[in-house]
Amino acid sequence: MARVLVVDDDPTVREVVVSYLRAAQHEVDEAADGESVAGLMRDRPADLVVLDLMLPGIDGLEVCRRLRQVSDVPVIMLTALGSETDRVVGLEQGADDYVTKPFSPRELVLRVESVLRRAGERTTTEQGRLEDGDLVVDLARHEVTLDGRVLSLTAREYDLLKFLLAHPGTAYSREELLQQVWGWSFGDQSTVTVHVRRLREKVERDPTMPERLVTVWGVGYRWEPRAGGTQ
Repeated sequence: MARVLVVDDDPTVREVVVSYLRAAQHEVDEAADGESVAGLMRDRPADLVVLDLMLPGIDGLEVCRRLRQVSDVPVIMLTALGSETDRVVGLEQGADDYVTKPFSPRELVLRVESVLRRAGERTTTEQGRLEDGDLVVDLARHEVTLDGRVLSLTAREYDLLKFLLAHPGTAYSREELLQQVWGWSFGDQSTVTVHVRRLREKVERDPTMPERLVTVWGVGYRWEPRAGGTQ
C-alpha cells in the first residue's frame, strides 16, 4: 500500500480516481488546486502524485517544477491536451508519466502501480555502484555524481542512466527502452526521446554533440563508455 496524492480541480475526476486507487488498497489524499500541494506534501508526504495539468492558479507544470526542486517523488500527469508538444512539456518539467483525458481509471491504476513498483525496486534491492570515468551511480544512495558534483535527476532519468550504464555498447530502440526502463509494452515513444535529451543536458559536456549517450541512426541509442569502460 502506498500514499497517493491526487490533484485535480474537477470533483468528478477526483472522485473516480480516488475510488479506484482506494479499491487498489492505496491510501489517498486529494487536492483541488496547486496551492495546496506544498502543505500536503509537507504534512503527509506522498509516495506518488497524480497531477492535473490544467489547474486554476498555479498550474500542473508549475506544481511539478516546484516538486522537482525539493523531491524526486514520482509524478503522473493528467492532461486533456492531446498534442505531442503538450505531453513533452510535462515530461520536460520532470513528470514520470502522463495519461491523456479521457482515460481509463483502470489504466491509470496500472500506471500508478508500475511507477511505484519501479520506485520500490530502486530503494530496496540496489546496492553497489556503476562507474564510467568521472560519472558514478551510487545504487545504494540512489545518487549520481559527475566529476564529484551531485546531479539532480528525476526518477526516470536515473532509471534510464542506470540501465544504459549497466549495458554499455549495446544499441537499444526507443521501443526497447520503453519496455526495459518504463516497463510499458505500449506508449508514446517520444517519452524516451525527451528523457534522452534531458539526460544529455546533465551528463554531456556538449549536449548538441553527445559523446556518451549517442544516437545510433535507424536504431535508437547506445551508451558509449569512456576509455577504460564502465564497471
